[in-house]
Amino acid sequence: MTTRPGRGGEAPPRPYPEDESDRPVDVPPAGPAEPAAATEPARHTDRAQYGVCAFLALVGGFVIVEATRIGHAVNAADPIGPKPVPILLGVLLLIVAAIYAVDVYRGGVGEPEAGEDVDLTTPIDWRTVLLLIGAFLVNAVLIDRLGWVISGTILFWGSAYALGNRHYVRNLLIAVALSLVTFYTFAIGLGVNLPAGVLQGIL
Repeated sequence: MTTRPGRGGEAPPRPYPEDESDRPVDVPPAGPAEPAAATEPARHTDRAQYGVCAFLALVGGFVIVEATRIGHAVNAADPIGPKPVPILLGVLLLIVAAIYAVDVYRGGVGEPEAGEDVDLTTPIDWRTVLLLIGAFLVNAVLIDRLGWVISGTILFWGSAYALGNRHYVRNLLIAVALSLVTFYTFAIGLGVNLPAGVLQGIL
């Protein structure tokens, strides 16, 4: 029989010696993790945007100055005259410039292009750009001599070629059709006669 402590007997011996390492370690209850200190991102100011702000302010000031030089012309059909509208536009431009400058100072930046089919790392295709410029220059030089129908055909066909379309015959037919449609649309619908050039009397 074993004796129980408190009744005049000794406590029974432990089956193994007491070791400090066997004692359970008090683990503090898990509580909600302390939120990490919010770190404010470093403010980055795009100083180039201040040029846009200055440009808007200059345009607004120029509009206001020029509006004040408008003569006083008030009649029954226009009781307020021509001054208030440009002055209002100039003031709005100044306000926009000021708000824009404050936003730039606070670190506001425009969102980058996020189009799925746009690769921002792709360099400019100068060949395409130069071909398009050439097509527009040829049109500007030949429009008075050859007329819009011919110069416009060269413009449309050259633009399609510059952009990579190699269906030469089909593009030529479409370019001729577009030139004729625009020629008669301006002449009949808008009353603007585009140069006929060598086709004068035929069109």
